[in-house]
Amino acid sequence: MSLTYYGYPSCGTCRKAKRWIEEHGIDYNEYHIVEDPPSRDRIKELYEKSGLELRKFFNTSGKKYRELGLKDKVKTAGEDELLDILASDGMLLKRPIVTDGTKVSVGFKEEQFEELWKR
Repeated sequence: MSLTYYGYPSCGTCRKAKRWIEEHGIDYNEYHIVEDPPSRDRIKELYEKSGLELRKFFNTSGKKYRELGLKDKVKTAGEDELLDILASDGMLLKRPIVTDGTKVSVGFKEEQFEELWKR
């Protein structure tokens, strides 16, 4: 199994997730979520496979999220508009996003990684 990992090198949570993946000897392809962000279609695919609400893909603690005043917008906007917003800037995406093509995790919780990614 090879994972696709979307992360941000300066993000402490991303570093923890990456360390966990490496410590468990799992192959992965790494993408810089800002320099090489997932496309709108890819975000939609990840969202659909994740089983999560689309709003869970927003980096709600990020500066960009606050600057754009997205708190209320996320509550009322439709799926298409939310996908457009997420695709507009990699800094708006909660990270890391990890997938094996079937399952998807957003953020890092060790218990979740144990359940989803440990062999």
